[in-house]
Amino acid sequence: MQYVGIRAVRVYLVAPPMDSWGLERLVQTAHPRLELSGTASCVADAVHAIEKNPADVIVLDLESDLESIAALKSTGVNILVLSGGSDVSFLDKAVLAGVRGIVKKSDPPAILLKAIEKVHEGELWIDRSATSRIFMEMARHKAAHGNDPEKTKMLSLTSRERQTIVAVAGDAAAPAKVIASRLCISEHTLRNHLTSIYSKLHLTSRLDLYAYATRHSLNKPF
Repeated sequence: MQYVGIRAVRVYLVAPPMDSWGLERLVQTAHPRLELSGTASCVADAVHAIEKNPADVIVLDLESDLESIAALKSTGVNILVLSGGSDVSFLDKAVLAGVRGIVKKSDPPAILLKAIEKVHEGELWIDRSATSRIFMEMARHKAAHGNDPEKTKMLSLTSRERQTIVAVAGDAAAPAKVIASRLCISEHTLRNHLTSIYSKLHLTSRLDLYAYATRHSLNKPF
């Protein structure tokens, strides 16, 4: 089949070297539908690389925490997690933090390739039981905080965004370059974080953020 005029889905792999070797070859078998954009063995390297070499879907094969997911989310690229664990609570939190799909390592390779394409098309790739749990959790949060719009806004912040707020509010006069260095991210990534924070909290500047963080105790480590 010819894929004339259809651009391949650019896949970036974040995985340990041995696992990455196999994943690279799996993605290459799906050419021309998929193409390998790059690989990294740690999240920080992936974030910096994707800033220079855009991707469409990140396949994350690491025992990660939510902060790592938040860091990758800052790139604006859809994330698909390849999971070998059974901690459904963490996986549910990962989806709530912005992961678009979860594939088990025990699944056939073809499932991963299909999931990459579906996530790129804007679909969620999670099983029905996870979907039910996540919707129930979202409903519970909405009911608990429905009468407090500020709490609802703050709950939408990722762990990385909360860290950014602490860094900015803790030294409001510091240049962006200094704050980015303290957070071990680039200035571009810091700007992405701030843009997302301003949008979620309905703010427009660092001064607004400082005042908001002080008023709602977001300027303290959590």
